[in-house]
Amino acid sequence: MELDLLAAADLDPEPGAVVDTELAVTDDVLVKAFALGPGAAIDPHEHAGATNVFHVVDGTVTVTRDGDEATITAPGVVLNERGQLHGARNETDTVAVLTASLCPLP
Repeated sequence: MELDLLAAADLDPEPGAVVDTELAVTDDVLVKAFALGPGAAIDPHEHAGATNVFHVVDGTVTVTRDGDEATITAPGVVLNERGQLHGARNETDTVAVLTASLCPLP
């Protein structure tokens, strides 16, 4: 049995593409992994009823939150409070990987 859910995930995006997979789903939390190929983005969005936490685990992403931007290099953690508009993009030449934890589930 694989305990490391991220290591077991198949995350190999082409340039410009985002590959995602659910790592953990329970009654009160969702954890997804996102692999962003070079030039790929997770469009800004919000979760009105849940907090979202990005964990940058490999590479570098530019994170946006409510109009602000920051470049986050692994390892890094970004807290997105309920209702905050947030997204991420990969402006590098290599794949970047982050997880997103959403809780509680809306």
